[in-house]
Formats: sequence, C-alpha cells, structure tokens
Amino acid sequence: MCLAIPARIVELEGDKAVVDAMGNRWKARTTLIPEVKLGDLVLIHAGFAIAVVDEEEARKTWQLIAEINDFDQTQNKLSG
Repeated sequence: MCLAIPARIVELEGDKAVVDAMGNRWKARTTLIPEVKLGDLVLIHAGFAIAVVDEEEARKTWQLIAEINDFDQTQNKLSG
C-alpha cells in the first residue's frame, strides 16, 4: 500500500520545494503540478507533489496520523 502525505510548501524555487508536514520537512518536486505556489498544501508521494489539497482535508489526515502514532506508543495494544 502506498501513502501520500499532505504537506505545506514552505520553500519553492522552480520545481524544487521544501515541504512541511506536522513539523517534519523534506525536499519534494512540483514537476507534476507546476501551478503550485508557496504556502499551498499538496499531497506528497515518492518525493513528488501529486495534487493540491484543501486545509480541512490536510488537517483530517494529520489527525489520523497522530492517532496512529499515539496508538503505536501504547503499551497494551488491542485493536478490532
């Protein structure tokens, strides 16, 4: 399974960007969506911005990631 992560473009020069998701930053390319601009929220997959997303959807995904992380940190894991 593949996962795309929403991230905000915090630096942009040509098609080279630095993106931030939940305080984590990494480099990404915007080649596939050249119309993006600084501050946009995009889905990042395999180092590429693949779609522009809205703030609400990004926040929902970040919340789910935080919940998964919280669950992973629990001592007695039970699911299902």
